[in-house]
Formats: sequence, C-alpha cells, structure tokens
Amino acid sequence: MVSEQPITLTHAQGQTLGLRRVRVRLDRPTRDGEAVIYLLTNLPPEAYRRRWRLETAFQVLAVAPNCEIDTLAYPKAALFGFCVALMTYNLMAATQAALAQAHGAETIEQTFSDYSLAAELEAVVPGMLVALPESYWRPFRTLSEEAFAAWRLELAGRVRLARFQKHPRGPKKPPTPRVHDPNKPHVSTAKVIAAYKKSKSR
Repeated sequence: MVSEQPITLTHAQGQTLGLRRVRVRLDRPTRDGEAVIYLLTNLPPEAYRRRWRLETAFQVLAVAPNCEIDTLAYPKAALFGFCVALMTYNLMAATQAALAQAHGAETIEQTFSDYSLAAELEAVVPGMLVALPESYWRPFRTLSEEAFAAWRLELAGRVRLARFQKHPRGPKKPPTPRVHDPNKPHVSTAKVIAAYKKSKSR
C-alpha cells in the first residue's frame, strides 16, 4: 500500500524545500523487520514515473549491447564510451519503433528481445561491412528522412520475430529454510585450520 503527503524542510538559515513523503507499507517486512518504508523526493509524480524509463534504458545498455566499461579509463574516454553507448541505444530504439509500426506496438513490447537484437547486430554487422563494398552505403547519405523511414519500415516488415523472442523467467523457487541443529553447531574454518596447525606443531 502506497500513500504520500507534502512536507516542507526548513534549513537553519530559513531556506525551505518542498518534498513529497512517500510511505510504502510492505506485504512482508524487510530482513531488518521494517514493515513500512518512507521515501523523500522533490520530483513530481509524473517525472518520477518517467524516471523508470531512464532506469530501464540503462539496464538495456548494460545487458544487451554490453556497453558498460569493465576496466578503468580516463574521464574523457569514459565519457566518449558513454556517448557511443547512448547512440547505440538510440539506434536500437529507432529499430524497435520501426518494428512496432510494422508488427504492432503491443507485440514488440511484450515479445521482442533487446538482447537478441544486440546479439544479431554483433554477429551480422561485421560480415556485412566485409561483404558489401563501400559504394553500397553511399546512397544512404543523400536519402531524405522520409525516404529513409520508408526504407527502414519496409525492412522491419520482413523481420521474422520468432528469432527475437523473449524468454521470460519462470517463477523463483522459494529458498530452502535453514534448520538449526544445536547438536551440530557451525564450526569456523579458521578454528579448524588453527586446530590442525596446533596438532602438527606437537
């Protein structure tokens, strides 16, 4: 159950800040025994809901095209890599928009896999760049936006969606409850090693 109320925080110097105090009553308590969680935010409800679209975009970037940098990098290099990742996401979003226009938005939203699309691009594009000469790509430079959109929509209509199906995860299995047996207490590994070394030193 979720409810909220407007509140005002006042600084010692008299400055005020208007916030929303969101109360979430949980179905099950947290591991710390908390049944109610309070969140403070200065975002309006509409903006907060849109925030999750950004969270989803970052998840797609990290998982599907694997755009997260695993190693350390100079700040400018990391920023460049992040910008390339955002361009990649825009291209994937444009592709999905064309597929939604050709096959139906609900079908793409519910069944189309971002991961499968990224895997297809990773496997096919290098071969296309080798097999197709540079002259093949030149006409795309002069295409108008309308012509390019029509060409992209035509290709989207030929896509076999069965190759890009989502594989939804099944329900999680409940964890096996731990049973404490007083006759078999937990033994620290460090204690076992210490006892072994002590027996060897005799």
